[in-house]
Amino acid sequence: MAVFVAIDMAKRKRSQQGAATDRVAYSEFGQSAAFQRPVPDWPPEQQDLRVQVSRKGRKGKSVTVISGFTHAPETLAKLAKTLKAQCGSGGTVKDSTIEIQGEHGPKLVELLIEKGYKAKISGG
Repeated sequence: MAVFVAIDMAKRKRSQQGAATDRVAYSEFGQSAAFQRPVPDWPPEQQDLRVQVSRKGRKGKSVTVISGFTHAPETLAKLAKTLKAQCGSGGTVKDSTIEIQGEHGPKLVELLIEKGYKAKISGG
């Protein structure tokens, strides 16, 4: 089934004046894989990770943020699941970072080094 996207008049005027690159003329089942950039999946030894405990914007609740990954989203999701299970808490994957609920900095650094990553605690 094909889905046709209608463009409102204001957007049509804007695209006639400027570049027409933001205009969608035809779309079937969302964006295709051809337009998505491939994410390199580096081995753990080549990645330098930063582990940081943060409270900013979280209403006083502590979250341990692991950043610096260069993994495919599927690999990152699997790693996040194992780290959450080891810490016994929840968490999420956002924009190539893993967020684990609670203050688990030293434990996560130890777990990541066991898995072959180069990890450091960042911040004070």
